[in-house]
Amino acid sequence: QVQLAESGGGLVQTGGSLRLSCAASGRTSSLYTMGWFRQAPGKEREFVASIGWSLGTTYYADSVKGRFTISRDNARNTVYLQMNSLKPEDTAVYYCGTGPSRITTKAGLYTYWGQGTQVTVSS
Repeated sequence: QVQLAESGGGLVQTGGSLRLSCAASGRTSSLYTMGWFRQAPGKEREFVASIGWSLGTTYYADSVKGRFTISRDNARNTVYLQMNSLKPEDTAVYYCGTGPSRITTKAGLYTYWGQGTQVTVSS
């Protein structure tokens, strides 16, 4: 099993920045893809960004391209999500998850999830 713990959420004004972290523990040798998703009240969980654990290949949702950057630190088993130019529509609970070896934006194909961290962007 893999355990994930997100941190770094908070309240920020429009145009501000936050950096989320996701620390993995347990069977980290089995990691292929790490992804960030978000879920706003009354909405489904939606894909934000993903990164391949070995090659570092990244993929982003169109809504965050050019504003968010996903990165990883293999030595620390940690994935980051740098969020710049935040907008009120970015408000959601952000989750990290472990995904399959191929890139996918489907939350149902991710196996392990963290508890989530709240991001609130005020207008």
